[in-house]
Amino acid sequence: MSPATTLPPAPAETDQPRQDERPQHRVVVIRARSVLAGLGILLGVAAAVMFVVLAQAALTLVAISLFTALALNPAVHFFVKRGLSRGAAVGAVFALAVAAFALIGLVLIPPLVEQVTKFIDGLPSLVSDITKGNGPLGFLERDYQVVDRVKDLTSAKSGGLAGPAEPLLTVVEGAAATVFGLLVIAFLTLFMLLEGPDWRRWTMQLVPERNRARIERIGAGTYSAVSGFVLGNLAASLLAGIVATVIMLVLGVPYAIPLGLFVVFIELVPYLGPLVATVVMAAAALSQGLVTAVIVTALIVVYHAIEGHSLRPMIYGRAVKLSPLAVLIAILVGAELAGILGALVAIPVAGAIKVMLTELVSGNRDRRFAASVD
Repeated sequence: MSPATTLPPAPAETDQPRQDERPQHRVVVIRARSVLAGLGILLGVAAAVMFVVLAQAALTLVAISLFTALALNPAVHFFVKRGLSRGAAVGAVFALAVAAFALIGLVLIPPLVEQVTKFIDGLPSLVSDITKGNGPLGFLERDYQVVDRVKDLTSAKSGGLAGPAEPLLTVVEGAAATVFGLLVIAFLTLFMLLEGPDWRRWTMQLVPERNRARIERIGAGTYSAVSGFVLGNLAASLLAGIVATVIMLVLGVPYAIPLGLFVVFIELVPYLGPLVATVVMAAAALSQGLVTAVIVTALIVVYHAIEGHSLRPMIYGRAVKLSPLAVLIAILVGAELAGILGALVAIPVAGAIKVMLTELVSGNRDRRFAASVD
């Protein structure tokens, strides 16, 4: 029988951590250069926001021209691929665009003028009915005193000094500003289409050689996102305007063509535009009775539901690759910063920012992977 083996006593448990298990304290050094760089970025963003606020009118024309050029550039590229020079292709696209607008004008302007004239002629009677609380819209005065509130607001803004010629002068000034703005947009769009490739080459020459491939990818992704959104949004807005006009014409809603044009423009603003269009169309349909207003509202809501689950997701998902939440946040921020212009450009700008951030993150990940392999 072998003698019993004596085991050494187990080491006593202790609450003190071992030397290698003690927490390691890391010292974070914040350099003055990093602080200055952060402050510089904040000041740059603040200066950019201030510039946008101060130059909003001019930037509105530039933004509209840029989006128009992006919408027309695929057609220019189509003609260039078939042997035309850049200048000839731009001229052909402009000629086709002018012809299309002229054709639309010939079709829409006569009934538009007729319906607007009819609306102006019937406006005194409509205002009289509303003031007396009569007619389909009489509830506005009976329940909400809309006429009195409008009078108070108008007198407060004018100070009671508005003369009879002031409305006419305002209309003339507005018409002149509109014509001038359209001419500026046309010329800016023309030069953007003509000189766009030259600007691109000049910009790439300023970029260091090692970064050109990344900038090329960012530029291509941004162009694809912005142009895809612009073309898709224009198509969706035109379709919504056509559907709205047909619905109102069939149901006998007055001023269907002017309202249809209004729908085309207001639908350019995602999410908020369809809501405003529905409210305006329902209010116009009330002049034909409550039943007509309910039918118009129901049809428009059904159309927007179909559009919202088919066409719009394709535009936002495939073109700008943004979620509905990101789209809504971008619209709210853009509208707060620059009004209707900000709401219009918010989504393509957000899409472009996402392209840049994705490329930057991807580039940093690739560099870290290459460093770990080495």
